[in-house]
Amino acid sequence: MADPLWRELLKASNEGNYGEFVRKFARSLALAMNQVVVNHQFANSELARNLADDADHLGIIRRGEHVTVLYRQRSTKKAGEWVGRLVLGYEDGEVRIFAASIF
Repeated sequence: MADPLWRELLKASNEGNYGEFVRKFARSLALAMNQVVVNHQFANSELARNLADDADHLGIIRRGEHVTVLYRQRSTKKAGEWVGRLVLGYEDGEVRIFAASIF
């Protein structure tokens, strides 16, 4: 369930498409995201616009009503590896993204 959501985030990030990037976010996260700041990140972050399609699933951690999925993420332009984090939960009966980050 998490992998297609992660791939959608990668695609939207690489394309700098804010609307698609936040499409599956929980309401609380979507409200916290500032479109200007996110678009600035898309425009100025070499990593955010050059994420490799192939991410390796590292593990899952469950906390209460949420599940955190960890990925090994690579870039098409920068050497090295990053940890991707996707926090999922239910909102109004649908799986939604409550947090997403790469560090």
